[in-house]
Amino acid sequence: MSKPVIAIVGRPNVGKSTLFNKLIGKRLSIVDDTPGVTRDRIYGEIEWENKKAMVIDTGGIEPKSDDVILSQMRAQAQLAIDTANVIVLVTDLKSGLVATDMDVADLLLKSGKPVVLCVNKCDKIGEPEPDFYEFYNLGIGDPVQVSAVHGHGTGDLLDEIFKNLDFEADEDENDDVINVAVIGKPNVGKSSLINYITSEERCIVSDIAGTTRDSIDTAVENKFGKYNFIDTAGIRRKSRIVDEIEKYSIIRAKMAIERSDVCVIMIDAGIGVTEQDTKVAGLALEAGKACIIAVNKWDSIEKDTKTMSNFKKRIEVEFAFMNWAPVVFISAKTGQRVDNLFTLINTVAANAATRIKTGTLNELLAQITTRVQPPTDKGKRLKIYYMTQPSTKPPTFVSFCNNKDLFHFSYQRYIENRIRETFALSGTPIRMIIRERGEK
Repeated sequence: MSKPVIAIVGRPNVGKSTLFNKLIGKRLSIVDDTPGVTRDRIYGEIEWENKKAMVIDTGGIEPKSDDVILSQMRAQAQLAIDTANVIVLVTDLKSGLVATDMDVADLLLKSGKPVVLCVNKCDKIGEPEPDFYEFYNLGIGDPVQVSAVHGHGTGDLLDEIFKNLDFEADEDENDDVINVAVIGKPNVGKSSLINYITSEERCIVSDIAGTTRDSIDTAVENKFGKYNFIDTAGIRRKSRIVDEIEKYSIIRAKMAIERSDVCVIMIDAGIGVTEQDTKVAGLALEAGKACIIAVNKWDSIEKDTKTMSNFKKRIEVEFAFMNWAPVVFISAKTGQRVDNLFTLINTVAANAATRIKTGTLNELLAQITTRVQPPTDKGKRLKIYYMTQPSTKPPTFVSFCNNKDLFHFSYQRYIENRIRETFALSGTPIRMIIRERGEK
């Protein structure tokens, strides 16, 4: 990563995510009073005095816990510490200095990285409260008093952080990065796929459905190109959502879809296509995103010569509304056909960004209307004057006609299919807008 990296660490529930959101200026991390809400590393960007850096929010560190999830959170925090150029240790004035703070401070001092001590929840302006001075016992240096909720002291904190950053290695951001949202039901292997692609335990993997709660960004560069993979929380049926935090996570997953270029819709081969899979795909379709259907865990299926073709037929029926989306059978565990997935990502991303010249488009329109005459109603025939493409991602076409009531849906679909065939627009939705001549 070209920008300097700041890691925000500390024990659970000291306000790390609130501080993270305040620093980046938007609600990216989930904030809740329940300890352990942030489980993976969350990335964001901050700018201070015309300089930019990446900041990582981590799950709370419990150095001596044997809990499976907490131990993986600790490992995630350690990865963030190893990645960071500067570490911000967040403590809590209201609960005071506790033994866990001492353990975390010892861990950070061993890393040899610059550490900035932040004492959060100093909500009163003015002289620090007497309890503030006990944080000097951590041996890290002068603490900075901050109120993440109100924003008090964040400027002083940023000054202290940016003193320790080297910006000479900063590079310009590349515009050729493809944003890929990995979406699907809980426990279909979304995080496992990210971990395989990155060759590290980037996301926590567990058989417990709902382990991933935030949307996790992961930069990947390989022989196929540059990508930003977004691992999202599994999307369940509304009737099964009882946890308030999970409701926030589903909103995050939808936001991840909105900022993606390509959505990889993952299906569990062992379970088969379910109604929820089609609903998840519908979210990507509504957002107008290029899509790939990835059938995961294919290595665990007993196969014969017809297994794959039968599964494809089932997908064709259940995903009839998305028959333009390519299908790939993969294994996130073994890496089977993951290279094919990258090839498809590049193809559908390019197709979604395709722009067709107006002249070329209208030559095709003349052929289309000659082959199949536009519909008539009560002696009136539809006349399509011309067509143009105002935008991409997805390719959007506007047709100007004499009467849009005559422009039946079936004829729109016929034109769409001919455009898709002619320009090989697989993997991307196409939007058709009908206007009467003179209508803006």
